[in-house]
Amino acid sequence: MFTKKPTSLLSVLFLFIFSLTCFAQGDLMVMPKRLVFDGSQRAQEITLVNTGSDTAVYAISFIQYKMTEEGNFEQISTPEENQRFADEFLRYYPRRVNLGPNEAQTVRVQLTKTSALENGEYRSHMYFRAIEDQTALGAENAQEAEGISINIKTVFGISIPVIIRNGKSNTQIELSNIYLEQKDEENHQLSMTINRSGNMSVYGDLLVEYISTPGKTREIKKVKGISVYTPNTKRNFSMEIQDFRKSDLKNGKLRITYTSDSGDILSVSELDLK
Repeated sequence: MFTKKPTSLLSVLFLFIFSLTCFAQGDLMVMPKRLVFDGSQRAQEITLVNTGSDTAVYAISFIQYKMTEEGNFEQISTPEENQRFADEFLRYYPRRVNLGPNEAQTVRVQLTKTSALENGEYRSHMYFRAIEDQTALGAENAQEAEGISINIKTVFGISIPVIIRNGKSNTQIELSNIYLEQKDEENHQLSMTINRSGNMSVYGDLLVEYISTPGKTREIKKVKGISVYTPNTKRNFSMEIQDFRKSDLKNGKLRITYTSDSGDILSVSELDLK
C-alpha cells in the first residue's frame, strides 16, 4: 500500500492493489498483474484499460524496487547484493499510451540478449504513470501561499513486476516463528516468518485451517498473492483472523500451507493450540 506524499509542486501516489488478474488504480486497469519469462516465452503483452470518462495519457518506464522483510517496497537505483535487474534484457512498445474513455491498448514486452543471461532470476518493475494536463498558474487547483501561486498536482501510477527466470529453480520455503495473538473477543492475529532459500523468488497463497481435537478440519483463512522476492531470504507476515466462535483455540491446532501460484505445495507447518 502506498501513501500520498504531497510537496509544494507535486504529489505522487504509487499504489499496488493485489487482485487475481489485474491492478487497478484511479481510472487505469493493468492486466496481468505480473509478467514472468521462464524460458518458454520470448514476448508477452500487457493490456491497459481506461475505465474513466476522460482521455488519459500514460508514460511507461522501468523502475527498480527492493522488498523489505515486512513486505513493503522501496525504490532503489542500484541492485542489492545478489539482486539483478531485468530491464536491460527487455524492450517494450509503445512507451506512451493515449487512451480515450473505455479504450484499451496492449503493450508488447520482448525478451532480448538471452545469451547474456546467467542462471537465476532478474526483476524490474514496469511503471505506468499518468501524465496530467498542464494547468496555468492561477487556474483551478492553484493555491496562494505568501503571495506565491502554487499549482498542486497529483500523479497516479501503477507498477507491476516483470521477472526473468533462467535455469532450474532450487528454491525452498519454510514457515517459522508461527504464533497466534488474541486482539479482542472475536479477532486474532496470526504471524509467521516465510523463509526463502535458493535462486528464485516465490509467489503464492497462504491457507490456514483449524483442526479440532477429534480431527475435523475447517478452513478459516486464505490470503492470495504473497511473495518473497530475491534476494530476500525471509518475509515477516501477519494476517487477521476473525470470528473464531466455531473453533476452540485452546485445543486442536492450526495448519498453515503455502502454495505456489501454480498450486504446488511449497511448505506446511502446524501450530499446536494446547
